[in-house]
Amino acid sequence: MPTGVAAALFGAGMVLLGVAYRALPAWQLPLLVLAGLATVLVIAVGIRRHRPGSRGPWHLLAVAVVLSLVGTTASRGGPAAERVLASLDEIGVGILLAARPLMAVMLFWFVRLRTGGRRDRGGLLDALTLTAGMALLAWTFVIGPHLRDADLSAVERWVTVAFAVGDLICLAMLTRLLTAPGRGVRAAAWLAAGILSLLLIDVAGLVSFHDDVTFLSAFGRIPLYAAAGLAALSTSMTELTRPAAAPAAELGRVRLALLALASLTAPAVLVFQARVDGEVSDLNVVAVLSACTFLLVLARMAGIMASHRQAMARERGLRGASAALVSAADADEVGEAVRTAVAQLLPADVPHRVVLAMAFTEPERPVSPEAAAQSAHDRSTGTTARLVATRDVDWAVAVRLTQFNMVLRCPLVLKDRPTGDPLVGVLHVGGPTWALRGLQRALEVLATQIALALERIALSEEVTRRNSETYFRTLVQNTSDVILIVDDEDRVRYASPSAVHVLGADPVGVRLPDIIHPGDRLRLADVLAAVRGSQGTQQGLDFRAVGRRRTEVMLEMHCRDLRADQTVAGLVVTLRDVTERRQLERELTHQAFHDSLTGLANRVLFADRLDHALARGARDGAVVGVLFIDLDDFKIINDTLGHAVGDQLLIAVAERIAGALRADDTAARLGGDEFAALVENVQDPGAVEETATRILAALAEPIVIDGESLQAMASIGITTTPEADTADALLRQADLALYVAKGAGKNQWRRYQSHLHDVMVQRLELRSALDHAVNEGHFLLQYQPIVDLESDEAVGFEALVRWHHPSRGVIAPDQFIEVAEESGLIVPMGRWVLDQALHTVAQWRRILPRARQPYVSVNVSVRQFRQPGFVDQVRASLDYAGVPPQALMLEITETLLMGDDEQIWADLAVLQELGVRIAIDDFGTGYSSLSYLRQRPIDVLKIDKTFIDDMVGSAQQLALVAGIVSLAQTLNLTVVAEGIEDATHRQMLAQLGCPLGQGYYYSAPLDPTAALAWLRDPLPLAAA
Repeated sequence: MPTGVAAALFGAGMVLLGVAYRALPAWQLPLLVLAGLATVLVIAVGIRRHRPGSRGPWHLLAVAVVLSLVGTTASRGGPAAERVLASLDEIGVGILLAARPLMAVMLFWFVRLRTGGRRDRGGLLDALTLTAGMALLAWTFVIGPHLRDADLSAVERWVTVAFAVGDLICLAMLTRLLTAPGRGVRAAAWLAAGILSLLLIDVAGLVSFHDDVTFLSAFGRIPLYAAAGLAALSTSMTELTRPAAAPAAELGRVRLALLALASLTAPAVLVFQARVDGEVSDLNVVAVLSACTFLLVLARMAGIMASHRQAMARERGLRGASAALVSAADADEVGEAVRTAVAQLLPADVPHRVVLAMAFTEPERPVSPEAAAQSAHDRSTGTTARLVATRDVDWAVAVRLTQFNMVLRCPLVLKDRPTGDPLVGVLHVGGPTWALRGLQRALEVLATQIALALERIALSEEVTRRNSETYFRTLVQNTSDVILIVDDEDRVRYASPSAVHVLGADPVGVRLPDIIHPGDRLRLADVLAAVRGSQGTQQGLDFRAVGRRRTEVMLEMHCRDLRADQTVAGLVVTLRDVTERRQLERELTHQAFHDSLTGLANRVLFADRLDHALARGARDGAVVGVLFIDLDDFKIINDTLGHAVGDQLLIAVAERIAGALRADDTAARLGGDEFAALVENVQDPGAVEETATRILAALAEPIVIDGESLQAMASIGITTTPEADTADALLRQADLALYVAKGAGKNQWRRYQSHLHDVMVQRLELRSALDHAVNEGHFLLQYQPIVDLESDEAVGFEALVRWHHPSRGVIAPDQFIEVAEESGLIVPMGRWVLDQALHTVAQWRRILPRARQPYVSVNVSVRQFRQPGFVDQVRASLDYAGVPPQALMLEITETLLMGDDEQIWADLAVLQELGVRIAIDDFGTGYSSLSYLRQRPIDVLKIDKTFIDDMVGSAQQLALVAGIVSLAQTLNLTVVAEGIEDATHRQMLAQLGCPLGQGYYYSAPLDPTAALAWLRDPLPLAAA
């Protein structure tokens, strides 16, 4: 049935019930019960049909209706003032009173959801001001007269006050809901109508002197029930549980008018009582409420002034940012101006971080589908700031904002850009959520200025580049080259003015060979003959000559035959002084192939000579050897004695290495403290090993630098052509051998062995594939139960990560966790494991009964703890999954107990205080002191599997396990025994008093679905 039809039928039915309630006094109670039950049913239907984001407040509304119905039934439902004050049953009164706080809590819940948790101090003060005014009216005309009525008992007076206070609280919450930001919601209007009708009924029951109002109480609670049902059936009910998109206005006309009326309530009451009653009763109450109203108005004005000051400060910040952006010369200055502006726009001492990401539009640049979707959304929305979760932004940006859960993302968009793409970049600001919400509008204005500044800088750079090209072209066309015209006798007939500067004298009338160095004259004659012989233009030929200072200069010659041209009638020879250029080229060539510090060959020259040596060795059958030499502990010398001493040590080491080689060998410095040696023209690979021994012996003697004796020890990796026949293979093998020598200790050499290559290649391939797997999410989680040894029931599950490799299948963690730790990939992998495990346990807890809801245990790396904001990340993951902290246990390694990083233990203490349990995994395998167990925030000890395996056949091992269990009990720690493989293990551990255990005796690790099925049917646990 359509929602509109259902609402119309329900409304019509409630109207008929109201008419029947008025017309049939004897049937009032059954009709009221029927109306209440129908309302509860309609609220349930509305929740199921519309699926609001939060069902809690709607459930409270249904409970309030039920309490109202029960209370009215218990008090036998009479609406007249005589029954309310004289014959209400005590139970019915209590139930009716309980309905008011429930409705107030429901309205407060809606306010929190509607405002999204934003701080709206102004709206709260406005609601309190209106409530204070209504409280004064209620006291003057309703509560006060009844309290002064001598015919009423003390209980009746307290009932009057209780109902009035409850109504005022509901009115205050209703006012706050109606003044929340955003457009009006129909469901809120229905709720307001129902609650106002309830308040009107209460007033009608107490105001006995106003007959034209008291007749409304004859309808009982039916208007409230009707309004509640219509609100639940309205399609806008879901909007009450979502944050409003529009920000709260400062003061609209309607709100200002209501505040003015509330402020004038006290004077109006005084005038009314003075005119009508001739005296002012309850003057103290009027004075107190007037003072409260006055103070609330003052607080509201202070808030408006603070908002005005903040707006002025933001305006000044934007003006300053505009001036800084106008004067910015490059993107770095723009970034600095943006960071300064954001710091001024935010309140003082608010932690934040700014990331300005530039847009890349190159078609060959790979872009993920998520990044492409975000860019398309940015281009369509323009400079509209929006709050997004940190995990949803680009990876490169998210890693710089991990300490914040939310990020304010504002695209930098310019229409009609010359490049065609309107997206210039994206501005990200991380910080507390409440501060980011107040920054949205100012950030949008700032984003426009940033986009204009970046576009201006880009256009300026383009203009500068084009001007530079024009200037360079002009210089090339007007260079100071010497231009000569030579006749058939090789005599110079014309010389350009620059000839005197280059050659030292005017060469006109001099034969061209007389200008050139005698050693190059024969080659010059050949060149001139070739040009005259129609063999084309000769270009780029270098000749030596004597310059103006009688020094030798190098001339680059270009010669062209223009004898057929009547205006020239000779050879045109262009001479360019390239003396400095050739000298520079020689120096650059030397630098390109030699190390600037030591003068040894560099990597390029070494590789070239290695290629030539391999070619000669292939012809001659000689052996070629490559040695990689790396100094041991060189970084310590650099850090302690300084880089100047380190450079002198490198020079001395280079000299000793070169001195230990033969004349045919090559010594090279590859970079830093890495050297290499090429040994060729030997017949035996043992000669290469002898070279390594000579190098170590040469380095064994101390090196004296600035009067201080230093020891230069080195590790050497060796390989020869019998193991490989290409340069790349030899270099890789020497590097692998050096790696082995480093691992074996200092001051020794190791020769390459074939099995090293396969191991290192597999490790590198594994690391590369793991990097891809982390980015693509090629992981899955399995869960192994943690069982109560007495009842054989699962109390928790340990989340175990598996890698679903595309070619090797499922890979166990012992094959890739070490690589993940070394590369740092353990951090994003651990974040994924935590989120996925909490998501799974949240699903279990929604399905399983409360008495059998398990917790999940997640292993955490030390590198994760050292990441800033780890505690906030755990909190965010718990909130996102919707599970309590008690549902999570974090497992850390035993070696962490010995760490001195107090920040890690402070974070663990915060997590433990939050409710998260901390466990020591594989306890007993490390070397930690037992005293740390009482000094650190630890809850659980997990005994390593090796202890459990050996305790059956070893009395000593059994005693050790018993000691661990006893120690844990003494320290009030829970013990989990790992690796229970058979019934004997279980029985012995149970006898020792170990409460929990896990292992294949109970179950292998399961996928989430199998684990849930196992939890629902605990019988297989005992039989496993």
